[in-house]
Amino acid sequence: MNDRIRVPEVRLVGPNGEQVGIVPIAKALEIARESDLDLVEVAPTARPPVARLMDYGKFKYESAMKAREARKNQAHTVIKEIKLRPKIDPHDYETKKGHVVRFLKAGDKVKVTIMFRGREQSRPELGYRLLQRLADDVEELGFVESRPKQDGRNMIMVIGPHKKKTARGQETEAGTA
Repeated sequence: MNDRIRVPEVRLVGPNGEQVGIVPIAKALEIARESDLDLVEVAPTARPPVARLMDYGKFKYESAMKAREARKNQAHTVIKEIKLRPKIDPHDYETKKGHVVRFLKAGDKVKVTIMFRGREQSRPELGYRLLQRLADDVEELGFVESRPKQDGRNMIMVIGPHKKKTARGQETEAGTA
């Protein structure tokens, strides 16, 4: 920007986007000073490079505001964790399943961990069956994002929520039906 531009001539674009033409760098800087704006190189690889007259401070501020707004609208994924044992009681299983259902309805991912102790480690198929049962029970709310896998004394599976339809998407479906 301004005096840091090291080329003999630039294609100058005015403050409102109008083409001024190819001018020497000294004349471009003079025009920028007269209009109390900055000369900013926007396309340095073009031949000749393209420079624009703009208020650089205002441009930086507006781009920072756009970036902040974009971050605010991003979806934040939260991973909740539920821990089970292979020999879980049916009532306890229903309670844990209720937690998983609540998390999936809220739009969160659920990491289900089965902890093996002692001799239970020699029967990983019990944990696998339990995870499959849980995945089948919550099938209408979420899908298995990562298949069950053994990790030392634990077996882990991740369930993600199904994508929700937007109001606009439902309107277009109603319009085509």
